[in-house]
Amino acid sequence: MTPRRFGICIDANDPARVAEFWAAVLGRETETSGEEIRLLPRADDDLRIRFVPTDAPKTLANPHHLHLTSSLADDQQRTVDRLIGLGASHVDVGQRPDEDHIVLGDPEGNELCVIPAGNSWLEGTAFLGEVAADGSRETGIFWSAALGWPLVWDQDGETAVATPSGSAKVAWGGPPPVPRGPRDRFRFDLIAPEDTGPAAEIRRLVELGARVVAETYGDGRWARMTDPDAHEFELLAPR
Repeated sequence: MTPRRFGICIDANDPARVAEFWAAVLGRETETSGEEIRLLPRADDDLRIRFVPTDAPKTLANPHHLHLTSSLADDQQRTVDRLIGLGASHVDVGQRPDEDHIVLGDPEGNELCVIPAGNSWLEGTAFLGEVAADGSRETGIFWSAALGWPLVWDQDGETAVATPSGSAKVAWGGPPPVPRGPRDRFRFDLIAPEDTGPAAEIRRLVELGARVVAETYGDGRWARMTDPDAHEFELLAPR
């Protein structure tokens, strides 16, 4: 099966500001399409990231967040200082004193972790090394099949997949689920390959365990769907 591309969609009260922050953090260019702003990938399997407007305030921790890696011992603090200079702030999510990652929030409070050097799990990944996701083993199995990316971890209810090049991982932490509001601000995108059409791809995902919320076929969006844990995602046309 042709591997699919994976993307992230983040609701923002000020998409331009949040996109500007992440573009500076990741060293990417931006592209505006209608009301959304995209970070352009630099490599074929870079994680696609886009920001869309919302009037709703952020009231809960996101079910998913990003992990930034460090290569050298001093990189973690340098990254933290740089991100704070760009508009990030420290966030308390209940991390323990013995945990060595540093939790920040972007300009609208979207959580991210800066991981210290020497983390064996993220060894060999890029600076944006991981999407840490809330979700059951069933959801991890679903996304592995949906993306065509094999599992690189499946133990004690936790699962993970890696991009085809190994540049980043997406990991699901297993139970218990985090509290959620009526709509997640941080959601996933699945970008279809060139050799498939909307009906066939929607049918394939439903057979794997997804549910259709709405078929759209507008502006490159084929469908809004949910995974087995009812996290909403969008199926996007090839791009």
